[in-house]
Amino acid sequence: MSAENNPMVRRCPRLGNPIAFPYCMKCGENNGVCFKILDCWWEVFDVASYLKDALAPEDFQKLAAAQETGPQSKMASLLNVVEKVSK
Repeated sequence: MSAENNPMVRRCPRLGNPIAFPYCMKCGENNGVCFKILDCWWEVFDVASYLKDALAPEDFQKLAAAQETGPQSKMASLLNVVEKVSK
């Protein structure tokens, strides 16, 4: 599987390997959509419109909300762990 030969294959920033779009639709939490799917696929096709049609409205809203806030930075995550351990 190569991204050069197939536009529906991208290098996954989380895994570092070429990944096909269907994998991104089921690799997230509870076999759901990956939280980075909008970041990774927006240049290839209108992934937001596709997901609006493919997902339940509440699932799309969760994905869009996660996109806006983003995951915690490494530093914020480490500070939270240190704070919990120090208590």
